[in-house]
Amino acid sequence: MGSRESARAPRRRVRTLVSPWQFRHCYDAGRKIVTRYSVVFLRAAVEPDGLRVGVVASRKVGGAIRRNRAKRLLREAARHLAHRWIDRNTWVVIVARAPINDRSAAEVQDDIERALVDNGVLAAKTGE
Repeated sequence: MGSRESARAPRRRVRTLVSPWQFRHCYDAGRKIVTRYSVVFLRAAVEPDGLRVGVVASRKVGGAIRRNRAKRLLREAARHLAHRWIDRNTWVVIVARAPINDRSAAEVQDDIERALVDNGVLAAKTGE
């Protein structure tokens, strides 16, 4: 194994929401799930094109460096949980809350995972 190779599984890409109207579509009539470190908005996709995720961090989270870290944490959580979505034709917007900056990636992921499993959006873990 070279110095730049990793022993963990390769990263899976998650398709993203790109247009402002897609985010607005989720905010306006989507389902809202509040967690400690984020707010998750869910909405059925306009066209059945699979799971799409958008992440947002407002200035309430902090300066540019803190916002970028918050978005990285949310993207990593979305990548890790993408294969467990029950309805694959969903648009998801995850909005960072201020306390996210003092947390690890595992804490953020566990927080989002717990809320989504409790609300029946995500399949429970198997084999553990």
